[in-house]
Amino acid sequence: MSTEYTTLLVDRTDGVLTVTMNRPERKNAANGTMWRELGSVFEDVAVDREVRVMVLTGAAGAFCSGADLSDPSDMAGRPGDPFLVQMRALGDLALRLHRIPKPTIAKVGGVAAGAGMSLAIGCDLVVAGSSARFSQIFAKRGMSVDFGASWLLPRLIGLHRAKELAFFADILSADEAAEFGLVNRVVADEDLDAFVDGWARRLADGPTLALSMTKSMLNGAFAISMEHALEEESRSQAVNFGTEDTREAIRAFMEKRSPKFQGR
Repeated sequence: MSTEYTTLLVDRTDGVLTVTMNRPERKNAANGTMWRELGSVFEDVAVDREVRVMVLTGAAGAFCSGADLSDPSDMAGRPGDPFLVQMRALGDLALRLHRIPKPTIAKVGGVAAGAGMSLAIGCDLVVAGSSARFSQIFAKRGMSVDFGASWLLPRLIGLHRAKELAFFADILSADEAAEFGLVNRVVADEDLDAFVDGWARRLADGPTLALSMTKSMLNGAFAISMEHALEEESRSQAVNFGTEDTREAIRAFMEKRSPKFQGR
């Protein structure tokens, strides 16, 4: 993953890929270029065996203030495409994030609004600095929710609270977002980097294939019966028992040491 990006900073350290949205002059609002570059990164992360965890964050004290509406002809997809085509391209990007077969962490400092908030809650885990702010700002812009929010919010926080956020477009503090169930952890701003680094390191050291199957099962849990879920669990465990990681975990347990997972 050596591509040069104009709106992103991408850093790889020991299996952790950190993607920083980097348009600080616009509070990291996503223009067409950023959406396309994020799509490219998400595709690469999904297939790159060296990447075991992705952290998504923003530069200069903001996460992402949403879509940059200054050029409506270049929202997503190909510049100049009809709005419906561009919005479908944006939806494809949300699905690409959802389907990354590895843990993803949103590290949120500052504002996460509109599609920027949807980006954050589209990750598997959300860690917010104490000064973070969240808003489904769409209604205040005369728009309906997008980037997967209509699917994500009811599953994360329930239908009535999802409607409250979407209808009123209020700004939530980090603590309020945690109370709603949108955030896993709120930490002091100065501790945000270290906390997320710790979580990312733990996940990168974990059993890659097992975590991937767990993620897939949890993502699909609301769409299937318990019988189907139990069958998926059985199939996944059958796969796990054929992996070196599970054999290593069993050896480590017997030898009273920590396992060293290799992702195979």
